[in-house]
Amino acid sequence: MSNQPTAVNTDAAPAPVGPYNQAVRAGDVLYCSGQIALDPSTGAMVGDGDVEAETQQVLRNLQAVLAAAGTSPQRVVRTTVFLADLADFGVVNAIYDKVFGQGVSPARACVQVAALPRGARVEIDAIAFLA
Repeated sequence: MSNQPTAVNTDAAPAPVGPYNQAVRAGDVLYCSGQIALDPSTGAMVGDGDVEAETQQVLRNLQAVLAAAGTSPQRVVRTTVFLADLADFGVVNAIYDKVFGQGVSPARACVQVAALPRGARVEIDAIAFLA
């Protein structure tokens, strides 16, 4: 495996809204960009402000990027959860647990931010092992 970083992109997740890739593979590590609740086929926000619906879409998008790189949520070692309102922590955490609560849960940070792209209420990024 080359140490040269390579881009990972898939049509099963939303196209980036800026000059970045959905993920970058560096050796046996995958660095996933933050995902918000965009529908991959339309590019429109999902959930109409409902943090539960947004979180479910965010995790579907993130899982699609992981799958495109040949890995899974069980190989994720670190995530960051960005919330527009920390009061949403419990709802987001319960949905997050269904994806990442099996086996060894990833290390994680969760922070409230002033704003997220496209008015999103939640964004999640990840780092995963590939081998």
